[in-house]
Amino acid sequence: MEQTVNIVSRQQWGAAAPKQKESLEGPAQRVVIHHTALQSCKDLAECTDELLTIQRLHMKERHFDDIGYNFLVGGDGSLFEGRGWGVMGAHTKGHNGDSLGIAFMGNFNNDTPSREAILSVKQLLMSGVLQGFIRPEFALYGHRDLGATQCPGENLYAALSQLRSST
Repeated sequence: MEQTVNIVSRQQWGAAAPKQKESLEGPAQRVVIHHTALQSCKDLAECTDELLTIQRLHMKERHFDDIGYNFLVGGDGSLFEGRGWGVMGAHTKGHNGDSLGIAFMGNFNNDTPSREAILSVKQLLMSGVLQGFIRPEFALYGHRDLGATQCPGENLYAALSQLRSST
């Protein structure tokens, strides 16, 4: 199986510089799946606009140092660098120190995650394990498992077992 994943870099989507960066202590022990609960996106142009909106919201309104997630995935399966590997995110209050946050772009109370997005995230997880950024025996959670929220939405939460299989 192809282990290299193509990730659209921060530079490529025009990310603003983070106010500061804090590293994770070591490889992530947990991966937390989110949805953005905003618009879904189907191509690079749509997803880039959405990423810039999310980063602005996180930095200006929520006063985060950067976009909260480590990675995001669009409906076409495109992966986007948020904070990236080895950087502490701001995605799951009280659980950011040993975890990686991955957000599916869209609202999955309504939408169903695409097969492409699921496959891309599976490949990202495998790649992260192979590169030593994620522990081989990592635990996978939906945001709602760790906090009082509907996130990552009913339909994505129901699909988490697909991400757990053979990773």
